[in-house]
Amino acid sequence: MNAAKRLEIFRRLHEDNPDPKTELSYSSPFELLIAVILSAQATDVSVNKATARLYPVANTPQGIYALGVEGLSDYIKTIGLYNSKAKNVIETCRMLVELHGGEVPQTREALEALPGVGRKTANVVLNTAFRQLAMAVDTHIFRVSNRTGVAPGKNVVEVEHKLMKFVPKDYLLDAHHWLILHGRYVCVARKPRCGSCRIEDLCEYKAKTSDD
Repeated sequence: MNAAKRLEIFRRLHEDNPDPKTELSYSSPFELLIAVILSAQATDVSVNKATARLYPVANTPQGIYALGVEGLSDYIKTIGLYNSKAKNVIETCRMLVELHGGEVPQTREALEALPGVGRKTANVVLNTAFRQLAMAVDTHIFRVSNRTGVAPGKNVVEVEHKLMKFVPKDYLLDAHHWLILHGRYVCVARKPRCGSCRIEDLCEYKAKTSDD
């Protein structure tokens, strides 16, 4: 795909949604960090339901750590893998308090040192909470990048590097949100909704579908 096509793709995505946001509910970098940890192999909707109960009770590292694994589990047991996630979150809260003064660190290395935080989660926090240039590649973004031809790659890290290189600089900060929303609602996994797609004429996917 050439640079002119990429530029027009992101221009249209920006035009349709000038200020894209994550669908996870949060009001602080810490709340976002915990929500993203909980969202692994779970829907944003299910995470938001759990955190809507949890955050009014505890929404700081000290507050959640005080709940303990069992106490936290009661709030998140509707989310998949909640047992292991509860252990990771409690240990993350302990490390935030002891190593970072209760604040969420703003570097990838420090974030990835926290339990339950991988490269993708670190990138979400860096980009969404701290507005740093970072690209969190999930299954939606991986699919859209490969299917459209915007940034094809064999694995998520390759796609991440290509997106960071090829997305026009003016659109790079919000590209993560546009791509994930496009993959979630238009360029869906089983049968992409090409007939409803704003960038269908620019997309290089060979097996275009109708919306019938």
